[in-house]
Amino acid sequence: MPEKKSMLDGDRQYHIQLKEGDVADFVILPGDPGRVDFIAEHFDDAKEVAYNREYKTITGTYKGRPVSVTSTGIGCPSAAIAVEELANIGAKTLVRLGTSGAMQEHTRIGDLVIANGAVRQEGTSPQYMPMEFPAVPSSDMVFALEEAAKADGTTYHVGVVQSKDSFYGQHDPDSMPVSHELNEKWDAWVKGGVLCSEMEVSTLFVVGSYRRIRTGALLVVYGDQNRKEALSKDDYLKSVSDATKIILESSLKIES
Repeated sequence: MPEKKSMLDGDRQYHIQLKEGDVADFVILPGDPGRVDFIAEHFDDAKEVAYNREYKTITGTYKGRPVSVTSTGIGCPSAAIAVEELANIGAKTLVRLGTSGAMQEHTRIGDLVIANGAVRQEGTSPQYMPMEFPAVPSSDMVFALEEAAKADGTTYHVGVVQSKDSFYGQHDPDSMPVSHELNEKWDAWVKGGVLCSEMEVSTLFVVGSYRRIRTGALLVVYGDQNRKEALSKDDYLKSVSDATKIILESSLKIES
């Protein structure tokens, strides 16, 4: 593949404001910049290296392995920018740590989901690949995450997730002019066994495939709109902490 060109500010990437050497080869990707410091509390020698727009980055080590965390903001467009620019400066493995909404009876709040594929119900990944192209992670990353989850003892599921662009299109579909289409597709995803809904994974997988980098995703099931359930703040933080530890342990199984 030819060398990728990008918008630069000096020697820094335009949006994430990072340069080569600022990040480890293994980067965790939450959406919320406010989650970055909490994740980095699990690092050794953590240091903030950049914070621009929705992109906040801290780099450190875990059991001697260099690791970084970069927030991507909400949704696929900003996530795609992060993937592109991190790849430009040497990131080789990108793992999303995000929240999601349950779609199956057996995916309960507080559970974790390891995505082995994603429904591309969003508008960013088609800018890269036709819709026939599957959104799938790297198989070795899925295996490493599952091994770490087993060792941790946390309840987890492996399967397909749904990525969408509209938060309120999911949570209040009947108010939308295209309510029939939204409800019809939601029912199809549920019948097809999709585990949970979120807003970034499909683009991470598609762009990562195009850029020839390793990808994965571990999601916290935060809420269940059918049951009208959601995690308390303390339970949410515990679940994110559990997910962080699993991703960090999985990083030890992945070559730099």
